[in-house]
Amino acid sequence: MKNPFLFGERVYLRPLSLEDLNGNYVSWLNDSEVCVNNSHHILPYTEEMARDYIQNAYISKDKLVLAAVLKENDRHIGNISLLGIDFMSQHAEFAILFGEKKYWGKGFSKEAALLIIQHGFSALNLHRIYCGTFSENIPMIKLASFLGMKKEGVRREAFFKNGKFVDIVEFGILRREFYAKFDSAKVEVAVHERALQIASES
Repeated sequence: MKNPFLFGERVYLRPLSLEDLNGNYVSWLNDSEVCVNNSHHILPYTEEMARDYIQNAYISKDKLVLAAVLKENDRHIGNISLLGIDFMSQHAEFAILFGEKKYWGKGFSKEAALLIIQHGFSALNLHRIYCGTFSENIPMIKLASFLGMKKEGVRREAFFKNGKFVDIVEFGILRREFYAKFDSAKVEVAVHERALQIASES
């Protein structure tokens, strides 16, 4: 494992690295299937754009951008983020992109999402985490539901993609709601125990 930050059972989260440019990262943003229900794949995505994004993430004070990596083989399978972090109002936007299609539908996104949202509430002291997604993005809607997010509204025909206007569905969750669904002590102990196990194995 390289520079791990948060540990799950099957995945760990670490800062994005310029070394990630040597993998499939850039191709994810140019894949119409990966991007069918998000705001990407409107214009070509280049290695230079990815390099700028990674370097900006290093110094940004209002976002946490992490790579989701498989523990078994250190394969970078997606990115997960808290964006627009507002420490005054204590909120941030949750975003996720899993580009390695081989690993879709296997629960990795749920594990990664729990890790970063738990971190947002416990370490960053956030009060609310929210996200928006296309109304046709069923996997993201299911993920929001799994996380305990509540539907807060719809921005009608708010984005033009694939030749049509699409609705953006808004979801959000408060810290107390998250810990009512996912017992905080159990989550934190599990993460801590896993970190100790990883340390002992290294």
